[in-house]
Amino acid sequence: MAQYKRILLKLSGESLMGGKQYGIDEIRLNEYAQQIKEIAEMGIQVGIVIGGGNIFRGLSGASKGFDRVKGDQMGMLATVINSLALSSALTALGVKTNVLTAIRMEPIGEFYNKWRAIELLEQGHVVIMSGGTGNPFFTTDTGSSLRGIEIEADVMLKGTRVDGIYTADPEKDPTATKFDDITYDEIYQRGLKVMDLTATTMCKENNLPIIVFDMDTNGNLKKVLSGEHIGTLVHN
Repeated sequence: MAQYKRILLKLSGESLMGGKQYGIDEIRLNEYAQQIKEIAEMGIQVGIVIGGGNIFRGLSGASKGFDRVKGDQMGMLATVINSLALSSALTALGVKTNVLTAIRMEPIGEFYNKWRAIELLEQGHVVIMSGGTGNPFFTTDTGSSLRGIEIEADVMLKGTRVDGIYTADPEKDPTATKFDDITYDEIYQRGLKVMDLTATTMCKENNLPIIVFDMDTNGNLKKVLSGEHIGTLVHN
């Protein structure tokens, strides 16, 4: 039995690289599509935001001499490429999907608005919302928080390569311990890097809980939505 009726799934662009150095790993893409199909078949309304770090990251581009605004715009276009790839993989599995873009670029995707997104979700389509917020200086974490709040999602699921939130980076510190759940205030106090500050504050102020979990382990997405205690719940 599904725990939530409508979710916002945030996927990282870097995760789409799989075993590659950059770009999209077709195996990882298809694994993600299969997991998303499983939860769509449970009757859950699925909105998705994907990052673009596997193709281009505006902030690192700015550090190498790119104008920050143009760098961020390139990053937004990278998220559209990833969104089209995921949409294609889902369509191949028989899942109805729509790509909405924060910047006008028909016929690549429909121009995003909240009511159209909700209408499609209620029709059983997986809605992939690309192009970030459409503005520079905002990350895709902030874009996913914004979209999650707009579509009135019950929860934001942040799929990462780590199985939750730890006291420190578990890949660097073997003594790091995992939280089963944590409050937004505690994240601030401990200075934990779950998402950027703007994104975290938006979720806190709009009472949107977040579950951080390992998306790279097949079946985990369905487990989270079936109520299994994997990952870390962030709440007020």
